[in-house]
Amino acid sequence: MAVDRKWFQLGVEDTFKAVESSPKGLGDEEARRRLAQYGPNELAEKGKQSPILLLIEQFKSPLILILLAACIVSVAIGEVMDAIVIFAIVFFCAMLGFVQEFRSEKAMEALKKMAAPMATVLRGREETQVPAAELVPGDVVIIHTGDRIPADSRLTHVADLQVDEASLTGESNPVPKFTHPIEGEEVPLGDRRNMVYMGTAATYGRGEGVVVATGMKSEFGKIAQMIQEVEEGETPLQESLGVVGKWLGIGSLAIVAFVALLGVLRGHEILEMFIWAVSLAVAAVPEALPAVVTISLAIGVQRIARRNGIIRKLPAVETLGCCNYICSDKTGTLTQNEMSIRKIYVNGDLVEVTGVGYEPKGDFMLHGKVIDATKAGPLRTLLESVTLCNDSRLVAVDGAWKIHGDPTEGAMVVAAAKAGISHEKIAELYPRVGEIPFSSETKRMTTIHQTPAGQLACAKGAPEVILDSCVCIHQDGKDRPITDADRQKILEMNQQMASDALRVLAVAHRPLNGAVSHEAAEQDMAFVGLVGMIDAPREEVKDAIKECDRAGIRSVMITGDHKLTAVAVARELGLMKEGGLAVTGAELDKMGDEDFDKVVEKIQVYARVSPSHKLRVVEALQKKRYVTAMTGDGVNDAPALKKADIGVAMGITGTDVSKEAAAMILVDDNFASIVAAVEEGRGIFGNIKKYLAYLLAANAGEIILMIFASMLGLPLPLIAIQLLWLNLTTDGLPALALAIDPPDPDIMDRPPRDPNQGIFTGKLVSFILVIGLLIAIATFVVFYFWADVDPGEHPDIVEKGQTMAFTTITMFEMFHVFNCRSGRHSIFKIGFFSNRWMVYAVALSITMQVAVVQVPFLQPLFHTQGLEPIDWLVVVLVGSMALWSVELWKLGSRRLSRGKESAIF
Repeated sequence: MAVDRKWFQLGVEDTFKAVESSPKGLGDEEARRRLAQYGPNELAEKGKQSPILLLIEQFKSPLILILLAACIVSVAIGEVMDAIVIFAIVFFCAMLGFVQEFRSEKAMEALKKMAAPMATVLRGREETQVPAAELVPGDVVIIHTGDRIPADSRLTHVADLQVDEASLTGESNPVPKFTHPIEGEEVPLGDRRNMVYMGTAATYGRGEGVVVATGMKSEFGKIAQMIQEVEEGETPLQESLGVVGKWLGIGSLAIVAFVALLGVLRGHEILEMFIWAVSLAVAAVPEALPAVVTISLAIGVQRIARRNGIIRKLPAVETLGCCNYICSDKTGTLTQNEMSIRKIYVNGDLVEVTGVGYEPKGDFMLHGKVIDATKAGPLRTLLESVTLCNDSRLVAVDGAWKIHGDPTEGAMVVAAAKAGISHEKIAELYPRVGEIPFSSETKRMTTIHQTPAGQLACAKGAPEVILDSCVCIHQDGKDRPITDADRQKILEMNQQMASDALRVLAVAHRPLNGAVSHEAAEQDMAFVGLVGMIDAPREEVKDAIKECDRAGIRSVMITGDHKLTAVAVARELGLMKEGGLAVTGAELDKMGDEDFDKVVEKIQVYARVSPSHKLRVVEALQKKRYVTAMTGDGVNDAPALKKADIGVAMGITGTDVSKEAAAMILVDDNFASIVAAVEEGRGIFGNIKKYLAYLLAANAGEIILMIFASMLGLPLPLIAIQLLWLNLTTDGLPALALAIDPPDPDIMDRPPRDPNQGIFTGKLVSFILVIGLLIAIATFVVFYFWADVDPGEHPDIVEKGQTMAFTTITMFEMFHVFNCRSGRHSIFKIGFFSNRWMVYAVALSITMQVAVVQVPFLQPLFHTQGLEPIDWLVVVLVGSMALWSVELWKLGSRRLSRGKESAIF
């Protein structure tokens, strides 16, 4: 049996023949045989990585390995406390990464939960319940309202069956089903209305179908396979830190070895120089970098949470910062996911309705002027009719307006509420005494009400169906015979509203007398008007898209909705630009990879897409080196969410599968929240860069200082314990305070950074070297003049000079940390106190330094001498060179760039 054929093309009889079954179903013995042949109706998982191996993976970073080596050496030379601190940082970062990655592999488990546990089937003509896992191709399944579809099936019988396929196709409305074959070779999944698929749910009616695909052969199975095959690449941050760790390790060890060798050649003992070299190496390697990265990302997670985003994978925070392409769903993300009536055609006029969503606030506009819909007239008659012929309710829940019932009917109730019409009151005033429910065959709904003047039939439905049943038209408060001209104008208006991507329904009524049966109430009606509705775009999204444009981020729409609707919404949001293209999934299928690569950057709207299309879009953009964010809420989105650089799932409408596959979840399903997260992501990367600019410049200064002294044959300006103290104080709290620094105010007015560029740009390296040289030269001059030795005697210990050098370099770094709060703006513009934790950290570090210099019992431990007031004045003045020299540098950079803020690192 061919299980991959196009079942939607076959008639019912041909389908039964192809699966070697019949409407009676399979016998028990045949079902068992097929179960052995095809396997259980379950989703298979690839072999999982053991938790132990996953934990070991966290320790493979070059920077982590260097720190572990430093930890071992520190223990060997007796610096146990330093080793404990380093190991605690390493272990914390490793465990955090382990937890995040362990959780990210749960997508398959969530997918399995969506499969139906039991199924109703015909076995030997008898209706019976069997575990869904035991279904096989050829089984006849029976579907009732509320059932989850247990396997992919070709429908053989339907009775008003409607299926919610949002989790699979993205289609927001339930899909009416039929049984006749569908012509065409490439029919999108959402248009195969004679098929039902595993994991979707029946919302109305009943039906029967013959199973054609189970397990991994089902559409769900294909998605599961794609999830397993998707390879998640390293984030730009991970790549950059890998390079940083490698070169820092090689560079610092080489320099330290060189300086230590010079010391040995000058006569220092080998053990003494080994301890000193290890101390310098520990000082040179920024062991707080993993902690700073982790803290920066964790703070970013908290900030994004306050802006309605939940981050599941920490590196994703930074990846958002270099995102330059956002592929967004339409329904609920770019739009309200709440139908709103936009236009009403009544009494020969087109009335516009303001307000969006379910909040009953808005006006009725005619020719640009507000009209009073509370007064009697044709408009009020229409609004009363759609309210009576309605089963939905508008309710307030926790301060928010919600609809209980069908969204389309809900839009009508909301429009009526804007005119002061209460569904409850009008239903009580004109009680319902009969109804003819909606069906996919009649495409209309009619209700009958008792009024003081007699019974009244109210109907709504497809415009062509309602119009065909009308012999009159309601105009100027009266019913008159309808003319051909009236019909023509109504059809033209219907077409005009539909071309604006509005969903159009017609409204009619008919006063009944006792002789008219309820069945005849749908005949000889009077046309009242047309209502056009749409899932309105979110107002805040328009501003968010403008912000994306300013920030150099491209936004595209990817939706399961129809092309006409998608383009209309995209134009209203400003997402569809001049020259932009809109393509459907079917059109995408006709393009080869080479042709698609040529136009992918021009396409701004993708409509009627399938899971494979979304994945293909992501891969095409990544091939062009775009950092892509993909939003999604359904099972169909999971492969693309996992493959994207940053997968964004919906918190309200999203399935568990999409949430597990994503790196970020939107609490409010709002596109604007993605843009807010991008801003935070940019700030995170900026803070990591600030940290490196600060710490590596300080470390470079320490190393260059040592090289100067060694090459000139002078005593070492800093001894081992002082190097370790610098590592604890200046390289500790102030550096960590940079991790929580607020971003530059103009961060979203810049283009995204190039992910290929990495952290170490030419400007950053130049900044580190220049400031490092400045620190080294200034400190060396202070050391030389305060050492108070004859350079020819080369004494081994010159405590006064070492104390001055030790304190000067500390103060230099305290001023320098304020420089690093922005590579563009003056510290006087952003404010010293805009990061109060920085002020606290600097104050504490200075206090600790004063203590080790001035407190008598600490002086022998750190080999320091107490300084006089004039000494402290020199230390502060020399240290302040860091601040005013960089301020002059920034000023010169602004002047050269003609007043614009230009980064110096």
